[in-house]
Amino acid sequence: MPSQLHIVVCAGIVPDPLQTLEPITTPSGPGLKNEMVLPAVLDPWAACALYEAAHLAAKNPGSKLWLVSLGPKAKLQQVMMTVAQKVAFELVPIDGPIGGFPDAHATAAAIASTIEAIPGVDRSKLLIFGGWESATRGACVTLQIVGERLGITEQFQGVDQIDMRDDGSFEVLERIEGGRHQVSVCSSAPAVLGWATGNLAEPRNNPQIGMANMRSMMPALQKAKAATLDTNGLSYVSVSLPKQQRTTRVVKDMTPDQIAAELVEWIGAE
Repeated sequence: MPSQLHIVVCAGIVPDPLQTLEPITTPSGPGLKNEMVLPAVLDPWAACALYEAAHLAAKNPGSKLWLVSLGPKAKLQQVMMTVAQKVAFELVPIDGPIGGFPDAHATAAAIASTIEAIPGVDRSKLLIFGGWESATRGACVTLQIVGERLGITEQFQGVDQIDMRDDGSFEVLERIEGGRHQVSVCSSAPAVLGWATGNLAEPRNNPQIGMANMRSMMPALQKAKAATLDTNGLSYVSVSLPKQQRTTRVVKDMTPDQIAAELVEWIGAE
């Protein structure tokens, strides 16, 4: 018999990666130039987690899906107008700063306290999804700290697949070295799963799903609680774009062995 699940997806919003991002130093710390006018998207890694969560909820009737997202309300509204047409979920917004500079511990604390305050969440059915990586908060620890703050020690990172069993247990495929997967079995919820790319394509836009989501989304955005992310002593000496370096030589009539030897020498010098 399918299990009823309570799935909470932690997904931040990020500046569109197709834009030119220029880091600057602001009075409150590092930031991005013209950050509030840059178009934003749902974090690509977390988007995979959302689609997998919606698919899992659909296969287990009676399941509930929440999306917890931290960012400025205006930006959240802009992004959710598009995301809402993909899958059905209940938005739980947090009004806070966007970008990759806030401390991961402060971010995790805000998210964990928000999850604890969601009405009706049953820990015995709880699965917390999120991105294994992030387009901004790439510290690779935020989701893990969220789980630890909630007392959830069953954690899986680099997940590509989850298969629920009739007894409430589930099998997880995690990416490991060498292009292989590690197969793990967890006896029951709660658990934290940091998703890689998964196996699902991006769902098509469905205006009907979007309209249904927006009925609850707009009131939720209006009631979003503000979160102040403490620096916890974190400071940056400077922020700058990576330097572009390009060294090109055009050489004719080199043998494959000579090319390979030069590549090995170049790699060894790095």
